Amino acid sequence: MRRAVCAPALAVAALVGLGACGSSSPSSSSSTTTNNSAATGATTTPPGGSSSAVTSPTTVPASTGPEVSPSGDIPDNQAFVNYASARGTFSLQVPEGWARTDTGGVTIFASHYNSIRVAPTQRAVARSAATARSIDVPALQGREHAFALRNLSEVTRPAGTVVLITYRAQSAADPVTGKSVVLDVERYEYWRNGTSVTLTLSAPTGSDNVDPWKKVTDSFAWSA
Repeated sequence: MRRAVCAPALAVAALVGLGACGSSSPSSSSSTTTNNSAATGATTTPPGGSSSAVTSPTTVPASTGPEVSPSGDIPDNQAFVNYASARGTFSLQVPEGWARTDTGGVTIFASHYNSIRVAPTQRAVARSAATARSIDVPALQGREHAFALRNLSEVTRPAGTVVLITYRAQSAADPVTGKSVVLDVERYEYWRNGTSVTLTLSAPTGSDNVDPWKKVTDSFAWSA
């Protein structure tokens, strides 16, 4: 008798359990669908309900790359004007309209991060690539922030053979924005009869100034 009563009770319990599982299945499926929709921003239609859009929050990743330098390209239509030294020993072409600063015999023409520095000095003998490497490069390392030598060679210009040092360095902070950029620099050293003129051209890294810089360095001439 005890076994006969137990069997129907177990059967009823099993049916109740199945009913409970059947009723929880749609809820679980709906929960899963809703979660997946929230992750993908899709539109979900709940069973027996109206359509509603579920949009995931937008996350903008923080920029971790280096600051992009502003373009320093000299325009193709840039006009150039003649500049002659105070003593009349040399001359060259410089971009028209650039700000000019004279300090301690050094003249600088600048436009934002672009600059041309003209520094004459007296020197008994001309620099060679070897002496520039042993004397000028260490001096630049001590003076220029984040100095990185790229190349050192002797090149020919209309005024003669000159030593060319190319390197990168960090600019001084802009007086208005306070920002500093990485510069590409070309440093030419001209020499004649005991007078040396160092011509340094710089612009933000990546600027395309090959032609304007060649125009400036080709225009350098010693006075008769």
